[in-house]
Amino acid sequence: MDESIATIGNSTNLVGVPTGLIASASFNDFPIALKIRGVREAHADLFDALKEAGTPIEAGARFQQYMNACFGDKKKRKRRFHASYLRVLEDWGFDSNGQAGAVLKGWVESRFGLFPTFHKEPIRRFNSPAWLGYVEEKMSSRFNNNDIQTQFDLLYEYCQSMMSRFFATGRKHLMLYRGTNDMKDMVQDPGSDIARLNNLSSFTSRRGIADEFGDTIIEAEVPVVKILCFSEILPPHTLQGESEYLVIGGDYRVKASYY
Repeated sequence: MDESIATIGNSTNLVGVPTGLIASASFNDFPIALKIRGVREAHADLFDALKEAGTPIEAGARFQQYMNACFGDKKKRKRRFHASYLRVLEDWGFDSNGQAGAVLKGWVESRFGLFPTFHKEPIRRFNSPAWLGYVEEKMSSRFNNNDIQTQFDLLYEYCQSMMSRFFATGRKHLMLYRGTNDMKDMVQDPGSDIARLNNLSSFTSRRGIADEFGDTIIEAEVPVVKILCFSEILPPHTLQGESEYLVIGGDYRVKASYY
């Protein structure tokens, strides 16, 4: 298969909404709820406990306690490297184009159907060196153990519950910012206000922080349902940037400011 992948994704996903719709700017304009199939049902005890939490701190403690119980130390005996969602996020913070980045982009691909557009270099075609390198890294055994995909399923659903209860109650969008110097991980036609973002990208809620990462500031109204996680619901220093958000990609209406 040697077909352009710049504008398509998998025909199937685990959220029950067509991938083409999820990828569209229209979806971002008028988002609808996304739920990963079976996650809340299979882990009902966790989400019942989260409903009873009175504060974000209490909810975070309950989430981490559950994750430790399901994926924690008891599994270390079976292998040297013990993959965890926190370790993957920490590595993403250092290098979003390393193995951890490929695993996270692979999770987005499998759950939401969106192919990455960039991993170390632009990905434009199947069977290209860029695509094959991405596939090799996302399948690496280093991070693909300890049910790592399920860990990120739970993180996404936890994030969404935190958004609805504490951080974005009644809101469908957040204004987020991304600083860059090269824009190689975006696909945009000249003169258009729509850009295809990589299937997972880092943003921040604070424009001043975005300024530190590049001379071009990308502004986007990001649907809450396309946020995998953000720094305020994670243990300190898990993500590199303060007020950092991991945003699921697709076609976004963006505004670029240059300094």
